[in-house]
Amino acid sequence: MDAQPFPIEQYLEDALAERFGAPVSVGLNLPGVDELARIAGHRSHRRYTARAVDPALLRLLFACALSAPSKSDLQQADIVHIADRAKVQAIVQLIPDMQWINNAPVFLVFCGNNRRIRQVGEWRNKPFANDHLDHFMNAAVDAGIVMTTFIRAAEAVGLGTCPISAVRNHPHEVSRMLELPDWVFPVAGLCVGYPAEPGRISARLPLEATVHVDRYDETDMKEKIDAYDRRRHETQPYRKQRHAERYGKAAFYGWSEDKARQYAVPERTDFGEFIRQKGFSLK
Repeated sequence: MDAQPFPIEQYLEDALAERFGAPVSVGLNLPGVDELARIAGHRSHRRYTARAVDPALLRLLFACALSAPSKSDLQQADIVHIADRAKVQAIVQLIPDMQWINNAPVFLVFCGNNRRIRQVGEWRNKPFANDHLDHFMNAAVDAGIVMTTFIRAAEAVGLGTCPISAVRNHPHEVSRMLELPDWVFPVAGLCVGYPAEPGRISARLPLEATVHVDRYDETDMKEKIDAYDRRRHETQPYRKQRHAERYGKAAFYGWSEDKARQYAVPERTDFGEFIRQKGFSLK
């Protein structure tokens, strides 16, 4: 989190208003307000200084990240630190439009790991009786929680991060490069380093669109998204229209148009088959 003017409660309110386009009340003397402000002020960073991240600090952050909640204490998340710069460059060659991967002092890959629990069963002479979709989900969610916790820990010590889901665009190559065995799979990469610029708060959908009480509610959802498109366009207009060669140039190009175009073109269509090749049945 960047340095902010005091009182910290005002920074928190301002960050949330910028994020959601509406005020969110923050009480005075609220416990943990510093941590709330850090979460609310989160920014992704794609430019880093040349300053190295101390190995001892990195190990500390790994320990903090792996202190995160784990489904049934199964501990199905691993972190691969790609310290070999040749391997980092090989990943950049797979994802050439994300050069910030190569510029980040640290690059990590967070993996779901359903292998260990299977090995434990074998060592203790017990059958693995849960060969279905949920065991894949448990490992994937554990890895996502660990990565999020790492991001929070990294920001607390002044580091910036940028998640890289695009490692799943090339799961076979990344898996071979990292020598991931059966039942271990990449969930996302993460760039880590000291930010070279402040970054910005990304606008999010209004809470009225994403927070529900007692039941899922889509009342006026299109209108809420249209209003969000306009609000986001005012502060974060897209520099480039996605798949313009296929869909042309839109007179107004907002978040919903961008995401509709993104999911209109097949992407990662081989990921399910990759996961099955890793040994998951997905039944």
